[in-house]
Amino acid sequence: MSGFDLDEETLFIVSHTFKALGEESRIRILSLLLDGERSVSSIAETLDMKQSNVSHQLKFLKNLRLVKSRRDSQSVYYSHDDTHVIKILREMIEHARHN
Repeated sequence: MSGFDLDEETLFIVSHTFKALGEESRIRILSLLLDGERSVSSIAETLDMKQSNVSHQLKFLKNLRLVKSRRDSQSVYYSHDDTHVIKILREMIEHARHN
C-alpha cells in the first residue's frame, strides 16, 4: 500500500492517534493502563495529576477508542481498548530505553 491510497478517514484516524501518543500525560496514562484497569482517582494519584486533567485526557483517548470505560457504582474504571496502539506504545518505550 502506498501513501497515496489513504482515504480521508484513515488519514484522520492515523493523525489523531499519533497526536494522542504525542502528549506526555496521555503516554503516562496509557503506559499505566498496560498493567490493567484503573479508576480515574487511582490514575490521578499514581501519576500525581489532578483528577480533572486525568478525566480530560481519558475523554480524548476514549474518543479515539484507545481506552474504554466501565462504571462500577460511583467509580469509572478505564483500560486500554486498542491492542495495535498498545503494541506500538510498548515498542516505542522499548526503543527509547535502548538508546
